[in-house]
Amino acid sequence: MKTIFVNEQEAKRDWFVIDAQGKPVGRVAAKAAAMLRGKHKVSFAPHQEMGDYIVIINADKAIVTGNKTNKKLYHHHTGFVGGLRTVTFAKLIERHPTRPVMLAIKGMLPNGSLGRKLLTNVKVYAGEAHPHTAQNPQVVEV
Repeated sequence: MKTIFVNEQEAKRDWFVIDAQGKPVGRVAAKAAAMLRGKHKVSFAPHQEMGDYIVIINADKAIVTGNKTNKKLYHHHTGFVGGLRTVTFAKLIERHPTRPVMLAIKGMLPNGSLGRKLLTNVKVYAGEAHPHTAQNPQVVEV
């Protein structure tokens, strides 16, 4: 078998829209992460950026199952001594409605420069409207 290398600049990239309304955050993030990496394409290579652009709408209406609304915790550190901050899912989605979906996608991408590069190809919006209608995105069901 010969390994096929596709030039990243010549790769065909499409735009997709995922509606997260009423869908679990993890399922939306898993679908988005797989499409960002390009795993649905024949020319998939784990070390190349071959994926598509993903637009996620209604991120503020994404759900979590069970009692995770109050029990799921998100941690971040301010950088100062004793600066560990913890917030629940309910408070995070109230203050920053797109952040739980972004953090879930980020956790499913590779760590390092490739993952950071792939994360720039996802656009998350709290409402129904998005500024990417000129790209004619295709709707993806989760």
